[in-house]
Amino acid sequence: MNLSKQIGAVATIAYRDVMKFLRDRMRIVFSLVFPVLFIGVLGGTLQSGLGAASGKDLLTYTFLGVLAQTLFQSTASGIISLIEDRENDFSQEIFVSPTSRYVIILGKIIGESTISFLQVVGILIFALLIGINITIVSFIAIIPAMIAAALLGGAFGVLVLGNLNNERTANQIFPFIMFPQFFLAGVFVPVTNTPGIILTVAKLMPLTYVVDLTRGLFFANGDVVQSDILNSPLHNLVIVACMFFLFMTLGTWLFVKKEKER
Repeated sequence: MNLSKQIGAVATIAYRDVMKFLRDRMRIVFSLVFPVLFIGVLGGTLQSGLGAASGKDLLTYTFLGVLAQTLFQSTASGIISLIEDRENDFSQEIFVSPTSRYVIILGKIIGESTISFLQVVGILIFALLIGINITIVSFIAIIPAMIAAALLGGAFGVLVLGNLNNERTANQIFPFIMFPQFFLAGVFVPVTNTPGIILTVAKLMPLTYVVDLTRGLFFANGDVVQSDILNSPLHNLVIVACMFFLFMTLGTWLFVKKEKER
């Protein structure tokens, strides 16, 4: 299969997922409610308390963590549609096509990543309305981190869901896998200030690296928060790239294996 046909297959699969999202009004609403609440309520509370005492801009700090977390979690959760496609026998139809299985999975990840970026538009508008200082330069700086967060979330979702048999099981198990990352990966508070055992656990979580990457790029010239950055942006990019290829390869193999066993 030549390159143009592979690109066309990726675009078709991604387009299908985006159209499903745009028709689901409830999903659109809920995808914006929780990030906005976390940034506005929790971020504002942290800023009025710890932020005021330490002199740090914890509202922006929280915004960046929630931004990366939203891209990661939304894309990962959206991959549940792979199991829905399996139950509807749609996945069998596309897997028997001459299209590479990795191309099919990549199309799903790109589709869900696009959906995540649509959600981010609303989050960015809210951030500007509450006074978070986002310049054109700082926004451009974090674009690589945003892309990395979405792609890694998608690959992580494929790895997790490739081991599950049905959508009901996925909806029950997936929160237990995501919530520890949500609270321990530094979305709200720096992981650099956590006790040793928690820091060790945080370093095992994929979300930690995309959150740290986002803040590292945004605050590249901010000496005030450099002590709260775990790794350099290059260090985080290398780790994220390695995780993506590992999760993508193993997750696709597991999912295809499940298909063959049906």
